[in-house]
Amino acid sequence: MATGKINVSVENIFPLIKKFLYSDHEIFLRELVSNATDATLKLKHLTSIGEAKVEYGNPIIEVKIDKENKKIHIIDQGLGMTADEVEKYINQVAFSGAEEFLNKYKDSAKDAGIIGHFGLGFYSAFMVAEKVEIITKSFKDEPAAHWTCDGSPEFTLEPHAKTERGTEIILHVAEDSLDFLEESKIRELLTKYNKFMPVPIKFGTKKEALPKPEDAGEDYKTEYIDVDNIINNPNPAWTKQPSELTEEDYKNFYRELYPMQFDEPLFNIHLNVDYPFNLTGILYFPKLSSDLQIQKDKIQLYQNQVFVTDNVEGIVPEFLMMLKGVVDSPDIPLNVSRSYLQADGNVKKISNYITRKVSDKLKSLFNENREDFEKKWNDIKIVLEYGMLSEPKFYEKAGDFVLYPTTDDKYYTLAELKEAISSTQTDKNGKLVVLYASNKEAQHSYIAHAKEKGYQVLLLDSPIVSHLIQKLEADNENLTFARVDSDHIDKLIQKDEEAISKLTDEEKEKLKATIEASVPKENYTVQMEALDSTAAPFIITQPEFMRRMKEMSQTGGGGMFGMGNFPDMFNLVVNTNSELAASILNSSEEVQKELVKQALDIAKLSQGLLKGEELTAFVKKSFEALK
Repeated sequence: MATGKINVSVENIFPLIKKFLYSDHEIFLRELVSNATDATLKLKHLTSIGEAKVEYGNPIIEVKIDKENKKIHIIDQGLGMTADEVEKYINQVAFSGAEEFLNKYKDSAKDAGIIGHFGLGFYSAFMVAEKVEIITKSFKDEPAAHWTCDGSPEFTLEPHAKTERGTEIILHVAEDSLDFLEESKIRELLTKYNKFMPVPIKFGTKKEALPKPEDAGEDYKTEYIDVDNIINNPNPAWTKQPSELTEEDYKNFYRELYPMQFDEPLFNIHLNVDYPFNLTGILYFPKLSSDLQIQKDKIQLYQNQVFVTDNVEGIVPEFLMMLKGVVDSPDIPLNVSRSYLQADGNVKKISNYITRKVSDKLKSLFNENREDFEKKWNDIKIVLEYGMLSEPKFYEKAGDFVLYPTTDDKYYTLAELKEAISSTQTDKNGKLVVLYASNKEAQHSYIAHAKEKGYQVLLLDSPIVSHLIQKLEADNENLTFARVDSDHIDKLIQKDEEAISKLTDEEKEKLKATIEASVPKENYTVQMEALDSTAAPFIITQPEFMRRMKEMSQTGGGGMFGMGNFPDMFNLVVNTNSELAASILNSSEEVQKELVKQALDIAKLSQGLLKGEELTAFVKKSFEALK
């Protein structure tokens, strides 16, 4: 038996490993199972090229709990190690790496989320174990070795009687980590980190029913046998070629990823690239509401089928963080901090590739089955609109598939829309005015007026519309967006014909002064307009610029500081050609006030602005008028 001292200058390296190496102690299981997987796959490679003269067979990795003796065993049938290799890889390489790591990262390790740095995965075992044993037999014809270490720099290394190839790691679990001896805890960790590892992982056994014999009698009782409980799927969908998978396969994989989800994904995008970097994965578009507070962290990042994180910021473009699915790349440097990750050239290329791939898929879905794409539009639009704002490369391609629906459920691309409305909605200055509503019900009367004129009205109702139309206006000359309730329709799209007023200029001034005396100045600007005599006498509108700035500041940005708290400002458009205008002019002062109050209340009611005490008084008065 050999005993030795691991050659490190830091005497108390184990407490440091425990404290700094990982913020999450549960990582130990992932690291040890990953090491076992590597040892198995390396053996597969060596046998395939004829370097290892042994049968590869059907190796598995087994995780066992011995609760009574407070032990966890991780057993593989991989390469194994000779005593010399244990000395080299465990005592020298990993420990010198541990020291280098600690000197370099001691202060930042907690934040860095270090993973397997410098081959340190094995030492994560000491976060939960007070003593660790390695029993290992190499595929080479050499005796097995037994290494033991109790968390001090002293170790023992001696021969062992193990005859079958592979490595067994035994953790003697420390008192502060006894929860890792619970079956449910280990099952949870294996499912979280190792669900798609490429080598089958056995954790206990399960009962399986035997097929019923053909000659079984009436009183036949089903017989069960114990079989290995394999907790992972070593060949998940993303490791296969898209040509091998059906729609049903993609849906089944979605259920496998999100067993607690009951919604079906709308469609998927299979990522598969091997140059200039390696990346595979499947992204799913889930049904999304118009609410921007969508749960992110639903895309899982793997490195060679080992789960790493569901914080994929910087790797997946921000607008696609609302999607679900898996991205797997051996080329992402996972052992460093997020800020390093975001500055890494490979990572930026990956993000650009994903953007391009998503754009191409959306374009092909749109071209192949436009009708189906239109049906799904409302469930995906928030992602695409956000993408247009946040990702220039996506914006460039968006013209091919981003849709603009009307209040009559027609869907146009921007180019189609311009063509459809250019003959009717170009104003006298040559500007093309795109009318839109944000709420079909609330803005019904304004939409109806626009339609009477033969105009089309878009329905744009997501919370970032103000930002989006600002961008579209900046990028399209002579195009302007106006919400239907931001002014009278004749003012929104001004034509050459001049409306004739029934009132003289003097009468208009008098009427304006009368109305202003009864209307709160801080909320309303009174405008006199000669409209069609059948148009409403009082119309409340909200200036496009003010409302847009306010909305933009509420959803971030918008340029004007503090607009979100700005009081609502409205225009009160008075139709000077209406009968009510003439009635107000020709009434006594008391009746004038009464008429203005009543007309303003009706206009407010039509805009949903009459509330609380004012609404109660209005209803009461209206009922009294019926007597």
